Order: sequence, then structure tokens, then C-alpha cells
Amino acid sequence: QVQLVESGGGLVQAGGSLRLSCAASERTSPYNMGWFRRAPGEEREFVAAISWSGGTTNYADSVKGRFTISRDNAKNTLYLQMNSLKPEDTAIYYCAADRSVRPTEWGKKSGYAYWGQGTQVTVSS
Repeated sequence: QVQLVESGGGLVQAGGSLRLSCAASERTSPYNMGWFRRAPGEEREFVAAISWSGGTTNYADSVKGRFTISRDNAKNTLYLQMNSLKPEDTAIYYCAADRSVRPTEWGKKSGYAYWGQGTQVTVSS
């Protein structure tokens, strides 16, 4: 089974940027992939998803226009570029992958079989 390792989290001031990476232990091309996050005391929520080819993306309304999901299948890596960060973006960010998750299921945790351990993002005001 594929293993996922996130990196790139950290502490940033409001208005700043961070780029998260998710490195996979095998070829990512068969997988649709996504980013989720869990804020303190909250449930894990959908952030963004991307099709196996990179041709289709989807975003939560809260991050549209500020975050960009992308992938490089040659490097087996998923990315999340986060701009104009806000304190409410503070969370642990997780990447997820699944071979067969349908586009209608991209926003659901239950659609993904494989998860990373997460990387902490903290945005100070």
C-alpha cells in the first residue's frame, strides 16, 4: 500500500504563504489525491482534491482563490500552495490518496484509503 509523508508546515504570519508537499512511496499516477485539515477541537475537513492526471481540481469554498493543489507524478509528489493565509487556516494538514474515489466523493474522508501523518500549519495574527 502507498505510504504518504507530508512536509512543509510551520509557523507563518497572517497574509503569508506556505507550500506543503506530500511524498508517496510509489507511483502516484493511479491515485486521485486530496488535502484535508483538522483544526483544534474540530473534525477533519476537506481542503482540495486533484484527479490522477492533474486535469481536474476541486476546492473547499473557504480556500478558493487562495490555495492551489497540484501534483508531479514524475516525482510522486502532491503539493498545496497556500497564499494569503489566515489564522483560521491553522490546522494539521493531511494528504490522502485513493485509486477509485469518485469525483462526487472527493470531499469525503471516507473516500480515501491512504493517509499521511499530517503536518502542522500555524498562522499567527
